[in-house]
Amino acid sequence: MTSKLYEIDFHGWTIEQSQLLELGKFDGLDLSNLAEEIASLGRQQRQELENRLAILLGHFLKWTLQPELRGKSWKLTIKEQRRQIQRLIKGNPSLKPYLSEAIIEGYASALILVAQETPFNYQDLPQECSFKIDQIFDEKFPDGIEIEPY
Repeated sequence: MTSKLYEIDFHGWTIEQSQLLELGKFDGLDLSNLAEEIASLGRQQRQELENRLAILLGHFLKWTLQPELRGKSWKLTIKEQRRQIQRLIKGNPSLKPYLSEAIIEGYASALILVAQETPFNYQDLPQECSFKIDQIFDEKFPDGIEIEPY
């Protein structure tokens, strides 16, 4: 029944599986689907890191390429994405070794973001990320970012 419930009512399946775990009724667990869902939760954390890095790195690029358009919105987006990335890594320290790879993945998405939101063509943008890990978390980077209280 649990495998069938997984197919027709995912929410109901999660409640059932949680209850079975809490009661120690391991024989009733849908192990194959449960294992897949647990693995999926880990992938979601990696994707969130990549997505937040994409937004942050995209704003770094826009900041660098369009200094005349720098403003409060970009500053606050950079500040918030840094905060959320640090929070995500603090809550999931096993993501730290994945950070270099996540930066590469995030940067690939950042290029698309910048091509969509600026007059720059995708192929004219720097194809390799030049931003270093210490810069990503440096509150004073990029130059001119000093964030005033708003």
